[in-house]
Amino acid sequence: MSWLPSEDPILGDAQSCNALELVVVPRVRDLGDGFSVRRALPHGKRQMVGPFIFFDHFGPVQFIAGQGMDVRPHPHIGLATVTYLFDGRITHRDSNGNVQDIAPGAMNLMTAGRGIAHSERSPEAERHGGRMLGLQSWIALPADKEEIAPSFQHYDAASLPVVADTGLRARIIAGSAFGATAPVERVSDWFYVEVALEAGHTAPLDADHEERAIYVAEGEVDIAGDRFEAPRLLVFRPGDRITVRALKPTRMMFLGGTALEGPRHIWWNFVSSSRERIEQAKEDWKTGRFGHVPDESEFIPLPE
Repeated sequence: MSWLPSEDPILGDAQSCNALELVVVPRVRDLGDGFSVRRALPHGKRQMVGPFIFFDHFGPVQFIAGQGMDVRPHPHIGLATVTYLFDGRITHRDSNGNVQDIAPGAMNLMTAGRGIAHSERSPEAERHGGRMLGLQSWIALPADKEEIAPSFQHYDAASLPVVADTGLRARIIAGSAFGATAPVERVSDWFYVEVALEAGHTAPLDADHEERAIYVAEGEVDIAGDRFEAPRLLVFRPGDRITVRALKPTRMMFLGGTALEGPRHIWWNFVSSSRERIEQAKEDWKTGRFGHVPDESEFIPLPE
């Protein structure tokens, strides 16, 4: 999606849980046309968790008949986008010629690398009063992979491993967790897992990841005596195994991975270790060098 940076979300301090480094209350940002997101990353005190550099929670939104999501073609460099839906559908089109309907529970990873343009729109079948609820994350690429060829991977919900136990259901979207590994190819070490817990049940967040966080999307949890209501991004220090207990039916995302070798520059939809590369991307978008997105005649101009 095409997001402009917003002000930093609100920061809350952890008390009882010593392993908790940062609590972020996502800041609501209105993107226009009645569509808003809750943005948890980047934060003024934390640009990334592992390589996760953007984390947006969009919806729930109920569209009136005849309307839907319409994100016109726009460019990316130096990152990979992960679109994950809880409700609704989105049609992805990109300048590599990929056209894919995204459904709840599916994994959709678009690696921009040296440059790709894409659009995201509600399909016609969803324009009769449909709902939309989901997440979009940006994964910053390692410096030596920022200029790789753009690509797109799609895995439907049935192809992703699911781990179920009493009161717990986890879908492994990328990487490994709960003894299972997703088939998604990654160019760096990161993981992403949807975890649903019934009230009174627990789930572990393993200590074997360098950087890790939990995004509480729905519900309320207890961690070492502290209670956290949705929506919250909870960033943990390395080293301790964390046990999360649901106080009511809860949906969470476990995420993180190995930290990158340094911070990144972010401007509009561009992420890079080089300011000069972002300037080049601006010029490339203005002059049409990103390529054409199939079945699209519109585009988002470069912001002034």
